[in-house]
Amino acid sequence: MNFKKSLREGLLTNNPVLSQLLGMCSTMAITTTLFNGLGMGLSVTLILICSNVVISLLRKIIPGKIRIAAYIVIIAGFVTMVDLLLKAYLPALSDSLGVFIPLIVVNCIILGRAEAFASRNSVMASAVDGLTQGIGYTAALVVMCIVRELLGSGTFGKGVFGADGIRLIDAQYPALMVILPVGGFLTLGCLIAGSQWLNARMKEKEEKK
Repeated sequence: MNFKKSLREGLLTNNPVLSQLLGMCSTMAITTTLFNGLGMGLSVTLILICSNVVISLLRKIIPGKIRIAAYIVIIAGFVTMVDLLLKAYLPALSDSLGVFIPLIVVNCIILGRAEAFASRNSVMASAVDGLTQGIGYTAALVVMCIVRELLGSGTFGKGVFGADGIRLIDAQYPALMVILPVGGFLTLGCLIAGSQWLNARMKEKEEKK
């Protein structure tokens, strides 16, 4: 499997958030601080890799009629493990993300990659797909978190670089609207537009070669 091509798809041409528009619920809800974005992104990446590997291993054993139910059971097992690990070692992150960690079980990104890729490809290819799609998801979350935290709170890295992060804008100037739901929609819309513009430019360059 071409890792470079897979990584490019995960980051740009087939990004789970910016191109496939999957996982919108958690993307809107938790991208108010860098701490949340990194935590959710890395959790989803780990679950993607593990579930893809197991589903690929069992793809010839799982009957077609119950494959979706089987995938959900496998994903739920890994989500439970991650949830318990966060509660044990990163309780602050677990409390911050709240119900959105258990909801990874029904996250369209995880189930979509299981059905579209892991159930039809080798273990190694499925692991790479899980890694690159997870990187793309994490990158999208991190960019959204940086923009919303900076413009909405005036800080950078809250929870990562101390409880209050690094203040870059005086507390009286940030636009609080950015950390509200409407700010999430506006930020995501701008990122999607930028991603589509970049994909179009890259496609034009390839066609000219």
